[in-house]
This record gives sequence, C-alpha cells and structure tokens, in this order.
Amino acid sequence: MRNYFRYLCFFSAIATVLSVASCRKDPKILPSEEEQVTPEDPSSSLIGFYLLNEGNMYMNKASLDYFDFTTGKYSRNIYEEANPTITKGLGDVGNDIGIYGSKLYVVVNNSNKVEVLDAKTRKSLAQIELVNCRYITFYKGKAYASAYLAEIGNPNASEGSVSEIDTTTLKISRKVTVGRQPEELTVVNNLLYVANSGGYSPENYETTVSVVDLTSFKEIKRIEVAPNLHRLKKDKYGDIYVTSRGDYDAIPSKLFVIDTQTDQVKKTFDIGVSNLWIDNDSDVAYLYASEFNYNTHETVMSYKTLNVKTEELNQKSFITDGTDAEIKIPYGISINPFTKEVYLTDAGNYTTPGTLYCFNKEGKKKWTVTTGDIPAHMAFVYK
Repeated sequence: MRNYFRYLCFFSAIATVLSVASCRKDPKILPSEEEQVTPEDPSSSLIGFYLLNEGNMYMNKASLDYFDFTTGKYSRNIYEEANPTITKGLGDVGNDIGIYGSKLYVVVNNSNKVEVLDAKTRKSLAQIELVNCRYITFYKGKAYASAYLAEIGNPNASEGSVSEIDTTTLKISRKVTVGRQPEELTVVNNLLYVANSGGYSPENYETTVSVVDLTSFKEIKRIEVAPNLHRLKKDKYGDIYVTSRGDYDAIPSKLFVIDTQTDQVKKTFDIGVSNLWIDNDSDVAYLYASEFNYNTHETVMSYKTLNVKTEELNQKSFITDGTDAEIKIPYGISINPFTKEVYLTDAGNYTTPGTLYCFNKEGKKKWTVTTGDIPAHMAFVYK
C-alpha cells in the first residue's frame, strides 16, 4: 500500500480503499445548488471562475462548481444539470482545468478523457480519449495534455506522453514521448517543459524535466532536477518553478528555479511546496505546503510567498488572521489578478464536501463556501 499512496500523493486513497464497496452503482443526475456568497458586483473585472472538485478515485464523483463575481452567487454541481444525458456525470477524478478561447477543458484522470465544454453554457462539446491523463496547458491554438499512458500503479509503466490537441477540431494532432508519469507542463519560447515524476516506481523516481520543441514536436533534452517532480509554473522573467516531492523519507521536498535561457537549475529552495500560483503582475508567488511524513505520520502545513523577481522567500504566512488553524488540508490555490484576493481550498477529510476560502490581499478571511468533494483546480472567466 505504501507505493500506492505515493503515487496518488493525496490521502484520499485511504478513503478510496475503505469505500470502494460503496461506489455509485446506479449514478443519478443531481440538481445544482446555488448560494449567495457576496453582494452583487456588476462592475467586476472578472466574470467568475470554475472550480473542479476531484472526487475520490473509483467513486465517479468529480464535479464542477462556479462562482459568479457579478451576481455574488456560488453554484455547485453544474455539470450534470447542463448535460443530463451523460448519466455518469463528469467522471472519475478531475485532475486539471483550463479555459482557452470559448472552451473549458477538464482533465478527468481515471475516466481517461479530456472533457471539452462550452465555457458559457457548460454543455459538453467533445470527449477526447486520453489514457491516464494528468494536466493541460495552451499555446497558439493548441492544447497540450500530459498522460501517464499506463494503468494505475503499474511499476513497469513505460514513459509517458504529451498530446497536442487542435482547439478547433478537438482532435489529437500529434503525440510526443516524455519521461515516466509526466505531471504539470508549460510553454516558454516555443519550448514545452514537462515535469516527470516516475511516481509508479518509488524506488526509481524520475528526476528530470523534459524539453519538447513545438515545431518538430520532439523531445530535445531532459534537465536534471530532483526526484518525483510535480508542479511546474513559469514567471514573466523566463524562469520556471518546479517542485520535487522527494521520496517522502530520506529525500525532502524542495522547490527549484530553472533558467530557460540555459535550461539549468539556477536556484534551490529547501522548502516543501504542495502547490503554487504566480501572480506576474505583482511578482509574487503564493506557496503552500501540506507535508506528510510516512515515518512520523505527521502533516506539517505552511503558507508563504516568494518574490520571483528577486527570488527571495518571505517566511511569513500569507494568511494573517489565524484562519490557517481552521484549514485541515490545503488543496488548491489561485489569485485574483485584479483584486489580489487569494482563493484557497480545503479538502477536509477527503470524503465529504470541502471548503473554499477567500482572503483579501492583506491575508484576512472575507468569506467561505462549501464545495464538492476534494476541491482542487480553478480557472478564471474573463470579460
């Protein structure tokens, strides 16, 4: 079981093992729920944001929520109501979400698909089959999705891939092989950078970032970083921030900065980072960590900021009013590009609805709302 936990990298696996017998055998369409959270703000610079709830594996409980800045209303479970003929709902384990043009892309890991919706109506436009898909990014009319290409937990899994999806035809146009169990990815100067984890074989983790030339769509090099890579975000200065989860034992988690001019690691931060969001307007990266040690069976949480221009870490918490004591498991984060509000999700016990927190730019709680199970990924809707 230890290897299985390491692959999932979140404790919902525990709940999964205990509750497989109670899986939904006859899925039913559930109506959406709406709640007034803030006053109306017709002048809001953002229309709203989608929040993807992962749901426990094998439970078929991935769900989609939406917060409307103009009306102040939060709506839960909007996918099924918009797509009543798809009786199994959004699917099993929502792993990533992104908006490009007029379309909303939802990566559903264990359902082996990228679900494409109309970003306004939430109606399903296409389901792109992609085995064990993980994360998605966009560049010049294309979507790029990473995939493990192997059944869950297979220690003999071969290298993974990135698929190029034409955002007009919604068809896979090209594929490229990268490292084993690839995770987050981004594009800088026509080069695609992909964090490889090797998470299915903990005794032999991957340690590299793959670099793919988008013109030839071939992997041209691998950058040596550290074991079990996961998050990968770019800033506006040509640097990439990539997280290593270590081995949950002797090798600690760390954060690395890669200079894309040299494709070399230029700086290392000896801190664990579960997730981060870079606000390029303010040069601030918001980081949180929920570090579990398999030897001590203890979880330590922290909330920090980092100046991506000076590459200096601020050890003070970005939550300033003590609300961090309420949060059980921080699980997703995003920053409002206009108000600098911080949206942070709490997965709670992984088996019941989670919580979305909104903090103002001073780090004080403004409001909270109940979400679906394991709230994780957010995408803003712009005017």
